Amino acid sequence: MLIRTEPTSRRVRALRIFALIAFVALLGFGPLTEHTWPEKTFTATLVFLTALLVLFATARIAFALLLAALVFGAIEIAGTLKFTYLITPVLAPDLQYFVTRETIGVIARYPLLLGICLAAVILIPLLLVLAFFGEPASLLRARPRGVRFATRLLGTCAAAALLTASLIPNGPFWAVFNKPMWITINDRSFLTDFFTSFNDTVITRPEIPLKIDGKISWKLERPLRAPAAKPDVVAILEESTFDPRILKACTLAVCKRKMFDADRNTRARGLLTVHTFGGGTWTSEFAVLTGLAHTLFGAAGLYAPYNLAPRVDHTLPRAFQAAGYRAIAVYPMTGDFLNARNAYDYYGFDAFYDGTQYGLGWESTDADLLKVFERIYADEKRVHPDQPLFVFMLTLHQHGPHMTPLAELPAPYDEPLFPGKFPPKDLDSWLNLNLGNYLERLQQSDAMLADLEKFLLGGDHPAVLMHFGDHQPSFDGAIHVIPKQVPPEAGPNSSMVTYYSIKSNYPVRRKFDYPVLDIAFLGALVLDVAGVPKDAFYQANTLLRERCKGRYLDCKDTNMVASYHDYVFNTLQDLRE
Repeated sequence: MLIRTEPTSRRVRALRIFALIAFVALLGFGPLTEHTWPEKTFTATLVFLTALLVLFATARIAFALLLAALVFGAIEIAGTLKFTYLITPVLAPDLQYFVTRETIGVIARYPLLLGICLAAVILIPLLLVLAFFGEPASLLRARPRGVRFATRLLGTCAAAALLTASLIPNGPFWAVFNKPMWITINDRSFLTDFFTSFNDTVITRPEIPLKIDGKISWKLERPLRAPAAKPDVVAILEESTFDPRILKACTLAVCKRKMFDADRNTRARGLLTVHTFGGGTWTSEFAVLTGLAHTLFGAAGLYAPYNLAPRVDHTLPRAFQAAGYRAIAVYPMTGDFLNARNAYDYYGFDAFYDGTQYGLGWESTDADLLKVFERIYADEKRVHPDQPLFVFMLTLHQHGPHMTPLAELPAPYDEPLFPGKFPPKDLDSWLNLNLGNYLERLQQSDAMLADLEKFLLGGDHPAVLMHFGDHQPSFDGAIHVIPKQVPPEAGPNSSMVTYYSIKSNYPVRRKFDYPVLDIAFLGALVLDVAGVPKDAFYQANTLLRERCKGRYLDCKDTNMVASYHDYVFNTLQDLRE
């Protein structure tokens, strides 16, 4: 028996029209603006399924459309604003690590941001309440109660199941998941980036075999060798930098730079195996500062500044602090980028210097950074005259793209340096453009490091200078096709090789010579040169370095690595839950 329906009131019709306009606007300014068609389809599907789920659950048409529009619209707007102000989109870890009292304080300093946030906090709940109570439950109202209940229950379950299936990484939209992190933070697909990032927040621990060789000791027995006075230690992450002489075509004079060569102050140098390519500087920061590889923790490792930094107990800054050092970080851009300020606090630094407060930014050269460093160093020495310093600093100028027209570069970089070396013609032009830019910037890096050496190592106070490349530049992927020459110990992927150099102005008895060194061992190596005592973790890290001859994840002795991981993660509990 059919139930007689009441005519729809003018108020309800107006509410539904408003909700429909909002829903269509959301589609136009949200899913349809995503970067790729699979992402457009993925996010549009999420929007429609969310609306259907709410529709069957509440039987309210306007409320379902409006809730979908407001929720997805809020994510889109939040992503746009965060990208505009902080250069990264809204990601799942932001829900835990970004929504803090400090963030609210920052927002309060920007009237536009504050106004938008207040409007969202007030208007979204208000509109949803008005939509819910302003419209009666009318879906299938003409049907018998039993039919209504069964249909709505079935529809709700079906929509929920389809929505869940759409969000599974290996489900129908698998193609939009597991994007490289650098693409995620730059492609402006704000809805896709937010929803797929939930998959990347689950930390997986390294698999450790049940049978571990219990006879392997991870305690370093030899006595510490240290200089008479504690040296200042400066570590520099050289952005997108590698020794160009690993490229077979790079035999010109401009390919040879002193920063890569040994001199009387060199204590360790060589090729460095890193765990990222073309981007992901933050993962190299993580490796140096914690002695761990982000790849050990699954996809979540790409979000190390968010979800791993708060959990790691043993870090390089803390090792220096235990020896009486003051640990400071000099960041070349805003500390809001990828949660850097918070991450460095978790790593244990005493002070974080935001480069934007010193006029640094994307266009700053290495020489600009050196001036800021000298200013900060002098200030630190004046305020803390009796405390040695550990300084961790990052450069930025070598960051891609490397696309300044050659005609705008100084000689000899104003013309192709390797004409005809990389056929066909289009590839040859592209690689000559990128290599010309890279080598011109490398000349500037070399000059800056020479000046820093004079400043730091030329005095009477003992000092250590370490610099290393975080990853190779990408050249939009074209660097892969350039033939390279690296030792077999570097592994099959020559694009994951950069360099490192450690110097001091005092003698060091031990010799450190590895065909290739894994970046996870770099922290313990600089502790060796500086003569800083090591905690249990860095003792084990040193022993694995020596036993595996500088190799880590590709160490031939897999039982040794398994024992090391068991000691680090089960005995030392280096990664907190």
